[in-house]
Amino acid sequence: MTQTTGVILFAHGSRDPLWRLPIDAVAQRMRGHQPTMPVAVAFLELTEPDLPSTVEALMKQDVTHVRIVPMFLGVGRHAREDLPELVHGLRQAYPQMSFELLPAIGEHPAMTALMADIASGRV
Repeated sequence: MTQTTGVILFAHGSRDPLWRLPIDAVAQRMRGHQPTMPVAVAFLELTEPDLPSTVEALMKQDVTHVRIVPMFLGVGRHAREDLPELVHGLRQAYPQMSFELLPAIGEHPAMTALMADIASGRV
């Protein structure tokens, strides 16, 4: 059976509806570059959709492997404790799917370099 990978950009959430715009923009850019890859967003709290609902939607698109990308700059309690606990629950609820939890986006060396370039005016 062929594995179909989908990506979930996972962020904290906010009561401010404008807060999610950068996360949605990343998802839209990904869809533009890889139109056949299912890309979705999910939020921990205060913003919809939540992670389980997003996984359910991807499952209905025949996704069998989910790559979860925490869109956090730093690794606080949410990235260190809450998200791994949520993913553990998803593995129990959806044994037919595989889940790959990436490190927080802010830990990636390319993100560190890009932020440094932006701050120094190089980009």
